[in-house]
Amino acid sequence: MIPLYHDLSGETVLVVGGGAVGRRKALNFAGEGRVVVVSPAFDDRLVEAATEGDSPIDLVRAAPDADSVPEWIDRVAPALVVAATDDRAVNAAAEAAALDAGRLVNRTDVSGGRDPGSVVVPATVADGPVRVAVSTGGRSPALSKALRERIGSEIEGAGAMAELSGELREELSAAGVDPETRREAIRRVVRSEGVWKGLQKGRSKARTEADNVIEEVVDR
Repeated sequence: MIPLYHDLSGETVLVVGGGAVGRRKALNFAGEGRVVVVSPAFDDRLVEAATEGDSPIDLVRAAPDADSVPEWIDRVAPALVVAATDDRAVNAAAEAAALDAGRLVNRTDVSGGRDPGSVVVPATVADGPVRVAVSTGGRSPALSKALRERIGSEIEGAGAMAELSGELREELSAAGVDPETRREAIRRVVRSEGVWKGLQKGRSKARTEADNVIEEVVDR
């Protein structure tokens, strides 16, 4: 499976199952788009998030079986269906109905080989606009978590570097600096120990260090 980032803005995610797994999935997607959770009962923390949080989570109390799952997909028209019940038959039906409808599907009770159109939801770590995803193909969630924690410490400050280097890139482009020189200048900035240390002291210090690095490239 190839990693992709998908924009769910304005889209709906249908989560079938409101237990602990469904709750984790719903909360994961709630900041990205509308989430509809269909289940006969809901995890307490999911209810709390839906009633008190700002994230768009709709809880629908119903008990979809293998025969009625396709009706929910037709009704909600989701971009993604998450099969998260403790009933393999219902999960299988949700997966089949989603694929038949041309929707993406994440089935939580299987790992390894999947059908085309299936997706996995990787462990992620973010720092500002920088986001790193980790997946072990479902073989070791514990390893995914451990790697996420390790990567989190490694990318500390990367968000600030992304903002700074993006700003510099736009300025160089507006100034008419040729693409090859521009790329070399930004490469040196993001690899500069001085700029990284400067970010720890404040944006102005980092900007000064970055300007010095760029000047060496542009004026040579």
